[in-house]
Amino acid sequence: MTQPRILVVDDEPQIQRFLKPALMAVGYDVLQAGTVAEARRAIAAQAPDVVVLDLGLPDGDGKDVIASVRAFSAVPIIVLSARDRESEKIEALDLGADDYVEKPFGIGELLARIRTALRHRQDTQPPPDGFAFGALAIDDAAHRVTLAGQPLHLTPKEYDLLLLLARNAGRVLTHRQILTQVWGPAHAEDVQYLRVLVGQLRAKIEPAPGGRGLIENEPGIGYRLEPRE
Repeated sequence: MTQPRILVVDDEPQIQRFLKPALMAVGYDVLQAGTVAEARRAIAAQAPDVVVLDLGLPDGDGKDVIASVRAFSAVPIIVLSARDRESEKIEALDLGADDYVEKPFGIGELLARIRTALRHRQDTQPPPDGFAFGALAIDDAAHRVTLAGQPLHLTPKEYDLLLLLARNAGRVLTHRQILTQVWGPAHAEDVQYLRVLVGQLRAKIEPAPGGRGLIENEPGIGYRLEPRE
């Protein structure tokens, strides 16, 4: 079976020296690039399965890579981002990045994000009509949601939000992305609408307070539905 190919785009030699053996140790084929130009060439010519992309590159911005690559490829892109660059993380995600990992990062966290990205990469068929996350089941064909076999009564907006998160399970969606999909472009900045809706949905699908829920808040960024392994 072909090894998944991971392209690491970072101009810091120590990051490249750390990541290459760590990724190879778990069975990945590793490609490396250190500039925007090298990243574009590698993605076009070598078709990696996942791109791990630093935003600060010597010949330009990593966001330029995302914008140009999205014109011809749906390859999952995981952004590496410094903690104090929240606005850049949001912009990168809105441009089409799939996820982000904050610097400094642990290899375990990055590997988990890569596994999620690879699952998305392998899912090339049309979106399924059904999803299951533990006791929660969604049947989109029947427009029906159940929890432990019992029907859940969701409002149309609650259902739209849940389905959007389910179709992108494991991927962080920005406030703007969710608001545009659920309410439309005119409401892209109405974050309070979203906070209220998420609260309502959590109350119906998640455990009692203190339990670990499905919907994770990415502070200042957005939300992700995180399946529990």
